[in-house]
Amino acid sequence: MLSKEKLQRINELSKKAKNGGLTPEETKEQQKLRQEYIQTFRSSFKNHLHSIKVVDEKGQDVTPKKLKASKKANNTFLKH
Repeated sequence: MLSKEKLQRINELSKKAKNGGLTPEETKEQQKLRQEYIQTFRSSFKNHLHSIKVVDEKGQDVTPKKLKASKKANNTFLKH
């Protein structure tokens, strides 16, 4: 999870960009913070997906093969 300070800074830079523009240094900082935010979001979302199991009305596991493979690859990575 991204710290509150970093989220606040992202918002500050966004507001400043809308109102008057950013300096080149602030633009670089904004890009770096956005990339960090996106990476954190994707990681969190992926972890959430890996905790999901899809079952049909009969109770059979119908989790998509691609998700099962991703879970297996992730678990193998964590065990090493």
